[in-house]
Amino acid sequence: MQVQKDFSLKKYNTFGIAAIAKYYSTFFNQDELRSIIENSKNITTKMILGGGSNILFTQNYDGLVLKNEISGMSIINEDKNYVYVKAGGGVKWHNLVMFCVNQNLGGLENLSLIPGNVGASPMQNIGAYGVEIKDVFYELEAFHLKEKEVQKFSADDCRFGYRDSVFKNKYKDQFAILNVTYRLRKDPDFNISYGALHAELERMKIAHLTVKAISDAVISIRTSKLPDPAVIGNAGSFFKNPVVSSHKLYEIHRLHDYEEKNVPFYKLDEEHFKIPAGWLIEKCGWKGYKKDDAGCYEKQALVLVNYGKASGKEIYDLSEEIKISVREKFGIDLEREVNIL
Repeated sequence: MQVQKDFSLKKYNTFGIAAIAKYYSTFFNQDELRSIIENSKNITTKMILGGGSNILFTQNYDGLVLKNEISGMSIINEDKNYVYVKAGGGVKWHNLVMFCVNQNLGGLENLSLIPGNVGASPMQNIGAYGVEIKDVFYELEAFHLKEKEVQKFSADDCRFGYRDSVFKNKYKDQFAILNVTYRLRKDPDFNISYGALHAELERMKIAHLTVKAISDAVISIRTSKLPDPAVIGNAGSFFKNPVVSSHKLYEIHRLHDYEEKNVPFYKLDEEHFKIPAGWLIEKCGWKGYKKDDAGCYEKQALVLVNYGKASGKEIYDLSEEIKISVREKFGIDLEREVNIL
């Protein structure tokens, strides 16, 4: 594949940031990727780009951007309880979810309409409404950019954490994920533990739970609260939902005179609770905030947006102001979910 110079990445990141890659190429299989790597030995800095939905460019990229376009998804195996579905790293995530929903395979329905590609799903351990990739992950194949060899990773190898994996720390920028295999249930085990999802199913008057019903409910919630990146530049949730101790949760109630029912939280265990970052940000007055073309979305404070011509630095600076205000008001340090370059 041809390597292009001074390539605009504006159409390839969902924030719509006008960044330039010094070098750019696409690959549709591992042989093409290997060929590009071997013919670009003089370019030391390389980055794999998927759907561009979890990245904020604050400057131009002085290296080689490799766009993953590996396609294909199919059922490769099954046993008594599970079906194993394999998808190329360049497949759009929602297309894979719909493939599984249409097959009535359980496990991915809560993750409907999440932007991005399959290759990013284990890197970020993406999650929504009580489900994470680690719950359905089986294995992946990844290409080591320096050794030019394919390695397999099991769930243990990936060391999944909250929006985290070994590919975001120890192996950051070292691998291109070629494909991912998911283990999905023939007899779905539904998760409707999140209040918003339960409420939406009730609103839709769903009497009998199905994979499709949950997927439809998730899509309805997301389209009502989140902006379409094709219309308003964004990367979905900008911050991770912080996990706090029971003492910290009590402290928030006491110091801010909130009744327990007024502070939303998701109980992880007796001592750990997840609080929505969007709620914290909204309580600090940021929801609907706009400065020039950088803003905090009016329907969901967790989403930072580019209304047109905002630079990556302007959006980053806004995120820093939000972090400071949440720290000052609640004593909680928000962590960015979006990768900053």
